[in-house]
Amino acid sequence: MLKPAGCFTINFMQLNLCPKCESENIVKSGIVKDRQRYLCKNCKYFFTVNKLGKHIDTYYVIKALQLYLEGLSYREIERILGISHVTVMNWVKQHKIKAPSTNEYRPSYKIMNHTELVEHLKKKENLTRTGMLITELGDKFMVIRWERFKK
Repeated sequence: MLKPAGCFTINFMQLNLCPKCESENIVKSGIVKDRQRYLCKNCKYFFTVNKLGKHIDTYYVIKALQLYLEGLSYREIERILGISHVTVMNWVKQHKIKAPSTNEYRPSYKIMNHTELVEHLKKKENLTRTGMLITELGDKFMVIRWERFKK
């Protein structure tokens, strides 16, 4: 699955003005500690611009952690959200989330639009003897089901 639009952005500081005198008269002046160095020609001030880093929308972090807690594997989460399984694994470690206890069954999931979801919920056989979680996933819905009484 492709990454959803607006999932992440890479931010840089604006490099239009000198931080000291706010002049636009700046030029590149070498590299220091793997960062581009700049020189303001007006005030002769040297400065570097820091990369602020990659930022992933917290919506996707929360969804990935919810799916992990529901028992989905890292690779399943990767296929659903389009975010690397390694990234999901790092979020789980970062937020100190413990793996769900092992069960004799695995949850099943379906991704549906609103109309499909309504039709699915109208059928009584889809509502009996199962646990169900419905979560929003962009413009669609994910239904996670697991059998409550395994024989």
